[in-house]
Amino acid sequence: MSVWPAWEVREHDGATAWFNARLAFPDGAGVEMLAVVCAGRLSLEDVRAQPPLSLDDLAELADWIEGPLFEACGTAPEVLDEELSEASYGSGRRARPVWPRGVEGRRLVAEEYLAAQRAGRDPVLAVMCATGHSRRRSLRLIAGARDEGLLGPRHARR
Repeated sequence: MSVWPAWEVREHDGATAWFNARLAFPDGAGVEMLAVVCAGRLSLEDVRAQPPLSLDDLAELADWIEGPLFEACGTAPEVLDEELSEASYGSGRRARPVWPRGVEGRRLVAEEYLAAQRAGRDPVLAVMCATGHSRRRSLRLIAGARDEGLLGPRHARR
């Protein structure tokens, strides 16, 4: 990964700096980013990838670039409240909560689904909110819970 300064704007109290970053893979794929540092905070303004990144790869992009980008920009990652990051979000690196895999995850999906049904709410939306996944991924999780026998069939057989 390579990082180089793009430009810097000095203001009254401090400065805002932009950095270009390029991440190249052995198979020829690449990701180019524009990062900005302002008041000790680092954020990405633009990300371009060839071939396009999947949502899972985009979520993992932070893991790939964090170290070299912070080092080149001369800032350190913010420390999150330990209680919040460990209790609800695992290591504090992801926006969505940690969701268990396997049978335990399917059981929790079924519980969320049935609770929403009983409350008269949209069960798929309830699973989406609980897992932090997209509608498509939530529907797959619900289908897995149905296959496991934790939820009834979609349509009553006649």
